[in-house]
Amino acid sequence: MGQGMIDSSARIEDGAKIGAGVSIGPFCTVGANVTVGDGCRLMAHVNVTGHTSIGPRTAIHPFASLGSPPQSFSYRGGPTRLVIGADCDIRENVTMNTGTEEGGGLTQVGDGGFFMVGTHVGHDCVVGNKVVMANNSVLGGHVTVGDNVVFGGGVAVRQFVRIGDGAMLVGLSGIRADVIPFGMAQGPLAHLVGLNVVGMRRRGFGKSDLHRVRAAYQALFFGEGEFRSRLDRVAAEFASDALIGRIVDFIRAGKRPLTMAIKRGEADADT
Repeated sequence: MGQGMIDSSARIEDGAKIGAGVSIGPFCTVGANVTVGDGCRLMAHVNVTGHTSIGPRTAIHPFASLGSPPQSFSYRGGPTRLVIGADCDIRENVTMNTGTEEGGGLTQVGDGGFFMVGTHVGHDCVVGNKVVMANNSVLGGHVTVGDNVVFGGGVAVRQFVRIGDGAMLVGLSGIRADVIPFGMAQGPLAHLVGLNVVGMRRRGFGKSDLHRVRAAYQALFFGEGEFRSRLDRVAAEFASDALIGRIVDFIRAGKRPLTMAIKRGEADADT
């Protein structure tokens, strides 16, 4: 066990690996198969169990529960894992489960995530870097989330769905199908209502980037012909454009339905 501040009321099982400079507050419990990285802070009443690894400098607030068994009938009690990256901020009442044997045995969360009160990461999810999940947003099992995705409050994502890099999911939306990179999805049975232009600007994309992505979006979702033909035309027209290529590759890699666009005036331009 590294040097740090461990409250006398905390319960740390033999076998747990605690990094240097870790702070573990009152009434926290840490299981025998847990690894806590250097400089982490467990505020109070935090439960970390299972085969769970937490990256350096992650802060975990009261009543968060990390590494508990998956909420799945298929789970057979095996030593499946939860891996959380560095520099995450995990707020009150957050839950993250380990994986299932059938799902690959791993739930993985990237670096720099902000998980607000009451959010849930289900079994076998893969969550990218710098993801923001606002209060009470939840991921079903086997969901894949790209980098820099933002969830509004109360968003629910169906199992096996993929969310592309830089997408924005508007609060109280129900996400039942894959969302393209940089897409903005909204509604109880969500559709695309435009592009996450604000998020793209914050990440340093310029006017020319936004113009090309808008053009590709319009051609994909509002062009002539069936969707497969539109996708092929966009892929050919923007063949040398890496940014559009990310969208095309995401769609082609999909094995499940895609969240489609609906016309809503100039919603994407006004975002």
